[in-house]
Amino acid sequence: MTTSEQPPFRVSLTADFYHADGKPRYENFGLDTFSEHQHVAITQFAEHQQEITPDQLQNCHAALVLTPSVTANSIAGCSDLLMISRFGVGYDTVDVAACTANHVLLTNTPGAVDRPVAEATIGWMLALTHRVFQKDHLVRTGRWDDRSQYMGCELRDRTLGVVGLGGIGRQLVQLLKGFGMRPPIAFDPYVAPETFEAEHVRQVTLDELLATADFVSLHCPLTAETQDLIGETQLNRMKPGSYLLNLARGGIVDENALYDALTSGHIAGAALDCFSEEPVTTPHRLAELDNVLLAPHSIAWTNELFRDIGRAACQSMLAVSYGRQPQGMVNPEVLEHDAFRRKWERIRGIANE
Repeated sequence: MTTSEQPPFRVSLTADFYHADGKPRYENFGLDTFSEHQHVAITQFAEHQQEITPDQLQNCHAALVLTPSVTANSIAGCSDLLMISRFGVGYDTVDVAACTANHVLLTNTPGAVDRPVAEATIGWMLALTHRVFQKDHLVRTGRWDDRSQYMGCELRDRTLGVVGLGGIGRQLVQLLKGFGMRPPIAFDPYVAPETFEAEHVRQVTLDELLATADFVSLHCPLTAETQDLIGETQLNRMKPGSYLLNLARGGIVDENALYDALTSGHIAGAALDCFSEEPVTTPHRLAELDNVLLAPHSIAWTNELFRDIGRAACQSMLAVSYGRQPQGMVNPEVLEHDAFRRKWERIRGIANE
């Protein structure tokens, strides 16, 4: 059977990649990866829902998921579904156990987000310390003569504390080398000591990091262990006048406790790209404060980021279509399940290298 006679490897994208008229929202999200692979057929969900429904996955082998959640109900009865490819590195919106139980492989795109998230973190560090938000407001409100009340500070001679020394944390450390900061410190119980040594980062406990760092930058996944990792007790332990940055996941920080720490003046400022409840569709309590920077879980979104994430995700789907193990497997044990292998065997003949 020739490739043209074979049934296609069906890839479906969640509707939030597209506008209501069907036009792409983003300049490039990697679909050019499929251009020379004629066995791949691409479709999109008819409508956006916060939770994917089974009917949206019924006729596809792989789904590329941007923001909707994937639950046990989402994949129920989807007999042809081989994989969910999460567009990004986080997968807290996906029920991994349900995927494994239903013989569905989950992949993400580690590495593709490292540079843009690290770069965005530095942008926010500079914006906080140079008081960009307040100074912008002075000009917009005609308060030029108040500028002496808003003196900033430099990154020079300050200490960075990274919570989560994964790819993003390591990239952040590398990019900050030219700013004259003190040697960085980090807390990550899952990273080997040799990695700290290789990155020239001192390994510390969370308590020591909070008490020492001028910038506490969160780059860890949201898990049962990191849920509310930074609460009232931890915020009180932070160095007076320090800054908190969260470009990880909202549930890691107790936002009410953060509000209190900011209004009391104990910490100098904060920047949050993510929140415990998303989307934020009414003004957030933290928006009352002028020493806080906020973004709708998109501060690192760039055309380059979407291109690189998309290409990595599409390469993973292509690998599966060719019968190969993909990169970024979250639940690789599913490959050993007989039920998964039978599904996989059904589509192995679709593509010939």
